[in-house]
Amino acid sequence: MNNLWWQTTGSGNVDLVLLHGWGLNAEVWHCIQEELASQFRLHLVDLPGFGRSHGFGAMQLDEMAQAVLERAPQKAIWLGWSLGGLVASQIALTHPERVQALVTVASSPCFAAREEWPGIKPEVLAGFQQQLSEDFKRTVERFLALQTMGTETARQDARMLKSAVLALPMPEVEVLNGGLEILKTVDLREPLAGLSVPHLRIYGYLDGLVPRKVVPMLDELWPQSESLVIAKAAHAPFVSHPAAFCAALTALSQRLN
Repeated sequence: MNNLWWQTTGSGNVDLVLLHGWGLNAEVWHCIQEELASQFRLHLVDLPGFGRSHGFGAMQLDEMAQAVLERAPQKAIWLGWSLGGLVASQIALTHPERVQALVTVASSPCFAAREEWPGIKPEVLAGFQQQLSEDFKRTVERFLALQTMGTETARQDARMLKSAVLALPMPEVEVLNGGLEILKTVDLREPLAGLSVPHLRIYGYLDGLVPRKVVPMLDELWPQSESLVIAKAAHAPFVSHPAAFCAALTALSQRLN
């Protein structure tokens, strides 16, 4: 049976749905949950097949988005980190009436490097897929280490992400592979150029997975969106710079109301 794990908490009057990244679960938001819950009605979700959301196999991006949307409030700010950014973007594209604003965090509309587009080399993603079948716990740990590399608090940030993974059972290999397939193949650059809802993009200057070179390229491609680069952050800016991150969300919420 498909069972999507969903928890609602907080005393605010604006709904905020938080979608985590590949290999992880909603525990990653622990460091900012209390702060955000004082201002928003928070919806914490484990993406299908991850964390406590059991009974799902590998999914396409649109299937994952649909599964999450079915449990969501009628209208919310949708925030997606990394892979979660693609899920939130897909929802904003197909159901804009359900999206008050889209916030993508350390996310790219096209994660894989293409001609004249910076990103993760396809062979690196293929390597992760290969290693998953051999030692998937170690592969996920390596991926987490990449996410915090270069920050002043890299070691403790990686520990925090690792504890979020280890707090719950590991996802099935096919689910992890399905997530990597989405990162490897999806390209939403053109569709998002016509996005009709407010869109805030938050990046880490030191991010090794979503190169900062994409920021000005997307500023030009999506002039209706807004970008914020957090100077000393890497792929998990909400872990390394929680105050700046929460301040950006509060400011966005105030502009919407």
